[in-house]
Amino acid sequence: MQHEPLAKTAARKLLGGALVFAGVSHLTFARRAFRAQVPDWVPLTKDDTVVLSGLAEIALGGAIALAGPRHQKAVGRTAAAFFVAVFPGNVSQYARRRSAFGLDTDAKRFARLFLQPAFVYWALKSS
Repeated sequence: MQHEPLAKTAARKLLGGALVFAGVSHLTFARRAFRAQVPDWVPLTKDDTVVLSGLAEIALGGAIALAGPRHQKAVGRTAAAFFVAVFPGNVSQYARRRSAFGLDTDAKRFARLFLQPAFVYWALKSS
């Protein structure tokens, strides 16, 4: 049985933990801030969108952290797809000039857009 490199395991577990933390924050202390990222065209209420995306993040985080070798690639691809799917929220926050999470200038909101590809890469490479 071949073991994965320690760095890859650590990256996967860290991403999983970060997703679980973010998901819990959707449901608790950062709920209002996450509403700022929900585009106006989403057919659900902003609060429902935040709750559902939080639950999805908790599930994805747990799956990434706990998936066995056989399922890691599929879970990583699913997480990458999730990061792509929520990217319009980051664009909306920038375009609508909505402040949240310390992103209180256009420059900060714009810079945040470039983190999303890093999350996609992280999900794919750590899984």
